[in-house]
Amino acid sequence: MLARLLAVSIVVAACSIAATAWLAIETTSGAIRQEQGQAITTGNQIYDDLLGYAAAHPSWAGVGQSVTVLAQETGRRIVLTDQNRHVIMDSEPGGHALPDSASAGVDALSVDPSLVDAGPDRISPSAVGPFALSQEDVAYLSGLGQRALACVRAGGSVGSIVTTPSGRPKIQSPDPLVAAQCAKTLDEPVKSEQAALDQLGSLVNECLARQGLPAVTVALDFTWQARSAQASTSAAVPSPTDQRVQDCVTTGRHEQLTPFVAPAALLFVTTKGGVSPASVFDLSAENKVRIGLAAGGVLVVTILVTVLAGRRFTRPLRALTAAAQGMSGGDLATRVSVRRRDEIGRLAGAFNEMAAARGEVERLRKDLISDIAHELRTPLSNIRGWLEAVQDGVTEADPALVGSLLEEALLLHHIIDDLQDLAMADAGTLRLHRELVSVGELLGAVVAGHRARAVAGGVELRCDGDGQVWADPVRLRQVVDNLVTNALRHTPAGGRITLRGFADGSDLVIEVRDTGTGIAAEDLGHVFERFWRAEKSRSRLTGGSGLGLAIVKKLVEGHGGTVGVASSVGEGSRFWVRLPIDTQS
Repeated sequence: MLARLLAVSIVVAACSIAATAWLAIETTSGAIRQEQGQAITTGNQIYDDLLGYAAAHPSWAGVGQSVTVLAQETGRRIVLTDQNRHVIMDSEPGGHALPDSASAGVDALSVDPSLVDAGPDRISPSAVGPFALSQEDVAYLSGLGQRALACVRAGGSVGSIVTTPSGRPKIQSPDPLVAAQCAKTLDEPVKSEQAALDQLGSLVNECLARQGLPAVTVALDFTWQARSAQASTSAAVPSPTDQRVQDCVTTGRHEQLTPFVAPAALLFVTTKGGVSPASVFDLSAENKVRIGLAAGGVLVVTILVTVLAGRRFTRPLRALTAAAQGMSGGDLATRVSVRRRDEIGRLAGAFNEMAAARGEVERLRKDLISDIAHELRTPLSNIRGWLEAVQDGVTEADPALVGSLLEEALLLHHIIDDLQDLAMADAGTLRLHRELVSVGELLGAVVAGHRARAVAGGVELRCDGDGQVWADPVRLRQVVDNLVTNALRHTPAGGRITLRGFADGSDLVIEVRDTGTGIAAEDLGHVFERFWRAEKSRSRLTGGSGLGLAIVKKLVEGHGGTVGVASSVGEGSRFWVRLPIDTQS
């Protein structure tokens, strides 16, 4: 099989490569270079314009006109989406699907250094935020700039005034010492800039304090100096090149500028119709003849080889394709008949194994989702019941209630952390954290946690427990919680649920007895099966998903114990858990 596949591949590849390589090289090289150059220029223009918009606006709400104008000027389809690929603006609505990869990311706080000149912090120079100057400040600084420029020229040097994105004038001169001397007053921050600098300084110093570094002073050009006089004697004064300080400056600028710039977006640039720019062949008469001759030769060889070997190859592959399509449509029971012993036969066997494995994974996934839903419901219901009681004025939020709610929240957190361990129960590798547990305290906590629901349902809850047992307190609490929840679900108003804990020889027995509806004798053998419920419709009239008692059995068996049930229809049920008292490992 391998030899035949190699022979076919060599024949077809040799003919195809020999016939098309020269044509591809001769006719596409120039076109590709030209198209790439044009695409890069156009892409940079679009990126620069949209980056400038992002730096000057807090959202993309008004970007539509800019995108439309850019699309008309460049002849490209321009699509702007958020990070989840939800369209913000599309110059060609209803066009083809977007490419898998974006042309660029547009983020004024994290520019692409290959497209835009930016400092090490990668923040767009156009993102000025609160440093933007008012017209009055611009007029004031312009006057200072003119005087500074006159000073430079009076000193025998040349210079010019450039305006930064914030509107601040700046002196440029080949003699930096003279320019710095003349621009001292100009370089002083105005009131609005000082307020922004103070805000930035606070953000930077909060960051430094978290790292145990002394405070610094940030300048208008975002350089910094250590406040040596104020530095703590227990903290080293950072050096001017300390990267941690620079990182805090960058972090502070990000936090300060975020409200003033548009959120990060993805930019897609394609041709009209949604196709990426591509090079084309030069279809001159001479090239058309060459293409025709080469294609004809390749076609003849391909037909001859394919007719001889293709039919044998494609028949089993079609069967595999049909099976794969069936699986993608949700038919996890599909299988391929294996009649061959070559590579395709082994492939079919591997497919069948994969299909079986996927079916098992799907089953386990559904089991896990059901387990999670059931296990989270009990503590959340307790917390909600007490909180609603407080909200309705039935009870007060005293320390005892707060403590009970905190205990339920901690139990919920523990359950979430250990959900993966529950999945290990079927493999017998469930981890338990054993300690000496007071059964009386545990039963009392369970009764307190379910009291609100019991009162609401008109059910009396009692507990009488004594003794101690080596067990995982959280897992054991889960066991009793599930049994009490099950009893409450099936006990009508006026009923009673009794919890008992007592020693029986070398074992400790925990019993949950109710006066509820009971269980039919023919159903007793199924109550601990996963997903089994006496109420077959699985409606929420009785609640539950059929997992609680199955989880009880797994947890008890993990402790080396047993669980049982006795019941009569109309008289109630009695569940018991028997655990070895002395097992510490």
